[in-house]
Amino acid sequence: MKILLAGGCGFVGAAICRRLLAARTGVSITVIDSLRRRGSETNVADLEARGVRVVHGDVRLAADIDPLGPVDWVIDAAAEPSVLAGTAAGGHTGRRQLVDHNLLGTVNLLEAAARWQAGVVLLSTSRVYAIPALAALPMVKRAGRGAACFALDETRPLPPGVSAAGIREDFPAGPPCSLYGATKLAGETLAGEYANAAGTPLVIDRCGVLAGAGQFGRADQGIFSWWIHRWAARRPLATIGFGGRGLQVRDCLHPDDLADLLVMQMAAVRPGAPELVNAAGGAAAATSLAELSAWCAARFGHHDVGASTEIRPYDLPWVVLDHSAATARHGWRPARNAPSIFEEIADHAERHPGWLDRCDG
Repeated sequence: MKILLAGGCGFVGAAICRRLLAARTGVSITVIDSLRRRGSETNVADLEARGVRVVHGDVRLAADIDPLGPVDWVIDAAAEPSVLAGTAAGGHTGRRQLVDHNLLGTVNLLEAAARWQAGVVLLSTSRVYAIPALAALPMVKRAGRGAACFALDETRPLPPGVSAAGIREDFPAGPPCSLYGATKLAGETLAGEYANAAGTPLVIDRCGVLAGAGQFGRADQGIFSWWIHRWAARRPLATIGFGGRGLQVRDCLHPDDLADLLVMQMAAVRPGAPELVNAAGGAAAATSLAELSAWCAARFGHHDVGASTEIRPYDLPWVVLDHSAATARHGWRPARNAPSIFEEIADHAERHPGWLDRCDG
């Protein structure tokens, strides 16, 4: 099996490479990566040592993609991953840069896959779900693991597509969902049209927050890794929004668990039957910043955390994805829980005290 993996030198892409090579025999992987994200260059030598062909290229340029095929599968893990991209708060990436990275790049990959009659795996995001619908979910403050957190108020009516298990795939998606979310949702739609026209397999995974050792975390992406690394380094931290109490909740998923799901999906999905599922840690891995701070205090000792009542664009109190559709179809469940992921990150932070300086930018 020949695979082209776009963004394969990133945190998630590199993990997928390693798991695919371990899980399947006869796999040949070509990675295309612009190495734009600081830290991604650290994965090149390891991937090449495993027999992966690493090509320095840009998916925004069709001419960079065309010579890399034909292949059997194209995995699109190349993206600008910040929900704040294209906003003043996410000033490192402008609107046009975001659209070019996340949409034009995807179109170029879809075009190539159609020519090669290749299956496509598109890594999408929880941020395709509509912000007003998410913000309107009834919330209650409750005690969590050593700290407080937001939770669904199940004493009040819940809209279709959500339960205590999380947000399902039939929850409303679409604008306003951030420009970042809109590019990913447009990519989903285009991928469906290309697969239908070409008669090729398609997998769309709406991912929650990915987290693990070696992540190139920033405050606007990879929040769990970023928070733990900064706590370990005794660098300034502050909870933002919703009263500055750190009650906001997200679920986390280890990239190895995502890669295990991809292995199952690529073996099972057939032309004419595209799959769209949530790929996330779910309610069992849902954690608030206050809970994460309590975990860090127990692991590293006390550290002062500031508080800001600033409201940033697209902040939400509770985003937890229900992965039951993936479980029902493939018997897949995340093997790694939140505390084990946090411990893995903490160990990495202790072994690599300069990691933030290497990739936080």
